[in-house]
Amino acid sequence: QVQLVESGGGSVQTGGSLRLSCAATYSSYCMGWFRQAPGKEREGVAAIDSDGSPIYADSVKGRFTISKDNAKNTLYLQMNSLKPEDTAMYYCATDVVPCTVASRMVGYWGQGTQVTVSS
Repeated sequence: QVQLVESGGGSVQTGGSLRLSCAATYSSYCMGWFRQAPGKEREGVAAIDSDGSPIYADSVKGRFTISKDNAKNTLYLQMNSLKPEDTAMYYCATDVVPCTVASRMVGYWGQGTQVTVSS
């Protein structure tokens, strides 16, 4: 059974940082982070393939860093310079096809972790 367990969400002020983690029982070619704010569609934030090549949404480039520890099957998202518009539920995903932030085909989702940024 595939399980994705996210952690690391929380509440911070504008300009703060958070690090999200996603422990997976399954390793796939492409894993990613998506987010969904209230009243908005889920959107891709970042993705990374098995070669370690990252892809970012324009809105987070230069502020977020996605990485993966293959030995631990754990995905990370380091979020710096957070803004109120980053407030959302963040979801980890595996089997992202194609491996882009625009992808809508995902094999498995985590349960989500809430990130709240106050001004």
